[in-house]
Amino acid sequence: MDGTLAVVFLLTGLIDMAVNHCDRGCMSAVWSGVRHTVSAGQLVFEADVIGQEAYYRLDAPVSFGPFRPAVGLSVDTHGDLWIGAGAVNEFTTAEGHAYAELSFMPGRWIRGETGPVLGYPLEFRSGLEAGIYRENGDRVGVSLDHRSNGSLGRPNPGLETVLIRYSRQLQ
Repeated sequence: MDGTLAVVFLLTGLIDMAVNHCDRGCMSAVWSGVRHTVSAGQLVFEADVIGQEAYYRLDAPVSFGPFRPAVGLSVDTHGDLWIGAGAVNEFTTAEGHAYAELSFMPGRWIRGETGPVLGYPLEFRSGLEAGIYRENGDRVGVSLDHRSNGSLGRPNPGLETVLIRYSRQLQ
């Protein structure tokens, strides 16, 4: 996978901003609760499952237009660590029961002893998540995340994770 998810994040965010947010100021702040997201899943490197990953993300209590700031931290079974900050953009169905979310977060990659060689300490994490809202407002979804150094270093093989996610927003 290449930088497709990052480009999709940017394009859909800009379209969402123009269509849904510019009537009140394209990047106006909208306040909501903090969202905590935990996830776990398979770590995929060069088309092979090589381990598991746990991931935590904290979404800020404010959005600027369609973009909500977020910070994240992941660790895998090889001892690799990724920590980053960026933004998420959520789309919900008209009735609000289902959602899709795109994310883009540059971050620091720290390789463990047996982890894959990704070629550069700066790794861009982009993701696509889809799921449902539960009656209590919590979310359950599945996600595909991709990490790449954007060809800043060599090699640039990329790394994927397929995750099950659970999110709770606190008011």
